[in-house]
Parts: sequence; C-alpha cells; structure tokens
Amino acid sequence: MVLNALSANLIMVPAADGEEFETPGVEDFWWPLIGGDSYWTFTRPALIALLSVLLIAGFYIAVTRNMKIVPSRVQFAAEGIYNFTRNTIGRDVIGSKDFKPFVPLLFTIFTMILVNNIAGVVPFIQFPTMSRLGFPIVLTLIVYLVYHVVALKRKHGVLGYLKSLVPPGLPVWLVPLMFVLEFLTYFAIRPLTLALRLFGNMLAGHLMLLLFILGGEFLLLHGDGVLLQASGVLSLLFSIVMTFFELLIQFLQAFIFTILAALYISDAVAEEH
Repeated sequence: MVLNALSANLIMVPAADGEEFETPGVEDFWWPLIGGDSYWTFTRPALIALLSVLLIAGFYIAVTRNMKIVPSRVQFAAEGIYNFTRNTIGRDVIGSKDFKPFVPLLFTIFTMILVNNIAGVVPFIQFPTMSRLGFPIVLTLIVYLVYHVVALKRKHGVLGYLKSLVPPGLPVWLVPLMFVLEFLTYFAIRPLTLALRLFGNMLAGHLMLLLFILGGEFLLLHGDGVLLQASGVLSLLFSIVMTFFELLIQFLQAFIFTILAALYISDAVAEEH
C-alpha cells in the first residue's frame, strides 16, 4: 500500500517537460536474455544465479588450495562464514550428535542465498535473484525432501512418522484435530512460508529501492520547480540509506532461511516429536 501510494503521488507530480513517472512493475523482474516469452527463456536472474555458483565455488577452491595456520584475511573470512554456518546454525540447532551430515547442505544454502541477495545492491547487477519465486521454491523443495526423508528413516517408515506428529498423552478427542494441524504444518505450511518469506522480503526490498531511485531521478530531472527537484535529491540520498539497510535484510533473510531449515531437520532427527 505504501508503494502504491508513493508511486501514485509520483505519477501526479507535474513535470516541466511533460514526462510521466513509470512505476516499477512485473517487467522489472523478468529481463529475458534468450528465448523471449517462452517457457525455456534464459533470463538475467538465471544468469546471475549461475554466476553466483561459479563465484562461490571459485572462491572456496582458491582459498582451500593454499590454507595456512596463520590465515590471511581472505582465508579468515572464508573460515568465519563456514564456522558460522557449522557451529551457530548446524551444531547449535540440530545438536552436536547429528549435525555433521547436514553441514554441507546448510553451508551451501546460506552462501547461495547470501550471494544472490547481495547481488541486489551490486552496481550494474542490482537484482536480488531470490525476488524471483522459482529460486526460493527450488531451495525449499531441497530442504523439504531432506527433512522428510530423514524423518522417515529415523521414525521407522511412514506409519512411525505419522504417529510422531501427535504428541503422546493427548485426550483421545483431541488427537484427530492435532494430527490434521501438524500434518498441514509439516507438509504444507512450512514449505510455503519458507519460500514466500524469502521471496517476499527480497521482492519488497528491490521494489522499494527501485521506487526511491527511479522516483528521485524523475523528480530531479523532470520536476517542475526547485522544491520537487530538491525532493528528488532527498529521495536519492534516502535510497543510499535504504541500500545499507537492505544489506542487513539480505543477510538476515539468508540466516533465517538456513536456521529454519536446520530447525526442520532437527525435528526430523529427534527421537520424539
């Protein structure tokens, strides 16, 4: 609603040269490179995602080829990211007994999301890949499959898994209701909210930055009067402040997605519900 109100006000701003402000829309998230509007279109977000994989892989391969006891700044940064994912997310959430097999998954998810989120504020790229819903959905499906497969193995098959959804000691009349709620939570609500949370935050942040940058540019170049041009300068300055704030959000969203994945896995490896 805030975005709509701001963009509507910008459209109504009189311009000295008759120009009208074009609000950010769906087309700003499409950007086809090869294939036009077909189902097999290769888009700019897909290119950014592929480049991020090459960047992450190249970075860690280069760092691990020449590791030293006294680390360089680059090695220290790489080890810091790994230890943060391994210890703060993996070990502390899943538990010291079961966390090690899941560290590669959690580390990959965290670095993948973080790098693709940060792409939203990198000059000449300025597009957070996770603002395209397909990318969060793919990551969510991976987590979804992992924690269900682990739960099926740990809880002795489908029947044991379904039984574990209901806490012991409940009144008989409450068991069916609790089973339905827990079933929906594990099989629908969790994957849905995991994907939409990341997608929604990246989409909203990118739209906000687009609005203040494009709106500021429009007011500065096409505003009719000194006050409108001055407000354009303020809008551009505020977009710089919002960019630093968006960096914090981008890190937090990578952290939240990964720690929720670890929480779901910890439920799967737990002996009891």
